[in-house]
Amino acid sequence: MFTGGPRELEAYLALDLSIGVTGWVCDERRGADLREAVPLIPADRLMIETDAPYLLPRDLEPRPKSRRNEPAFLPHIAQVLAALRGESPEAVAKTTTRNAVRLFGL
Repeated sequence: MFTGGPRELEAYLALDLSIGVTGWVCDERRGADLREAVPLIPADRLMIETDAPYLLPRDLEPRPKSRRNEPAFLPHIAQVLAALRGESPEAVAKTTTRNAVRLFGL
């Protein structure tokens, strides 16, 4: 789970790491540095993940009564990533799925 900004991103990319983004990006306060870094993540290194069952995306509407985070909210995170990257949510989903298949040998 990557929560840093552009400077940290540069260091992680130098280590040849994939960059996993969670609902942290949906928090305009705590995720400000991450939001700045998202457009800089190379498409072939971008991953999407969840903090389930914790850290429900802060801007998720409607908020579930249980306040439990679930993988079902990944499309919301993909929409936020897409907006920050100037891409469609479908493109982000396709890219991150391809990256997961490659990384995990699925």
